Amino acid sequence: MLRNRIPPMAALIAFEAAARHESFTLAARELFLTESAVSRQINGLESNLNIRLFVRVKQRVVLTKAGRLYGEQIRASLRAIERDTRAISVHGSGEGSLELAVLPTFSLEWLIPRLPSFYAKHPHIRVNMGVRSNPFSFNEEHFEAAIHHGKPIWPWATSEVLFGEEMVVIARKDLIGDSIKEAADLLKFPLLFSTTRQESWKKWFAAAQLPPDTVPERSVGFEQHSMMIRAAESGLGIALVPEFFVPKNVWDNGVVRAHPLSIPAEDLYYLVYPNNMRHSAPLEAFRLWILDEARAFAQTLPPRSRAAA
Repeated sequence: MLRNRIPPMAALIAFEAAARHESFTLAARELFLTESAVSRQINGLESNLNIRLFVRVKQRVVLTKAGRLYGEQIRASLRAIERDTRAISVHGSGEGSLELAVLPTFSLEWLIPRLPSFYAKHPHIRVNMGVRSNPFSFNEEHFEAAIHHGKPIWPWATSEVLFGEEMVVIARKDLIGDSIKEAADLLKFPLLFSTTRQESWKKWFAAAQLPPDTVPERSVGFEQHSMMIRAAESGLGIALVPEFFVPKNVWDNGVVRAHPLSIPAEDLYYLVYPNNMRHSAPLEAFRLWILDEARAFAQTLPPRSRAAA
């Protein structure tokens, strides 16, 4: 039977800790066990598997190739068990927490200001947030959902559209003055670009009907849109950013639309979660709330961006 091939959980936990530290001593300290107890668990596991997981080299233990591979697999499995146990413990209770991976600027300018309305409806749920800018495996992370910008490419996960966005050109008024009469005049200034969306300016130039080989003489890249906005506010150049990312205080501080042309972004924002997480009461409460918020926000976008969402 299958269960006869599954090693004892205590042995797996001891092995995962020892593999992570490559030390029985540190594993024992973490698990509040004796070093000999950890050693016995791992010896039993090796006998069960009929394979060496560690070898001793100069008074220390070192993972074998098989041990390193098995350690990574067991670590992912234990994380999945922990996540599923946490989720099922609050099943149907309307309480608990949600571990959410977010995009930094999106969370600062859109999500966090709206969270008070979520907590007003669900005072016993807390949304814990961590930054992840790129897709990841839910099996290898503690997150239970993510906010994603791009294409719905996540495997074994559900991606629900939130909305699109409108990209606008911004700069300090005292930097550009009245010098920008047409799109080509932007090339007189440093152009600030997103290193995660390096084609954005090319698409803006195309929409402005500039030659396809248009290349700015000076450009500066930033990983996050919040950094680009701050750089534009500081007079470092002209930035192409999602309009809803620009906070009111930045407009009040002398930043203006440097050119009236805006373009819709091709990609969309999504709420993404593993297919097996819909049983989670905190996730379902957050999902229904953010979809309502997203629908309301989409109505404030220009029709072409609204239609994309």
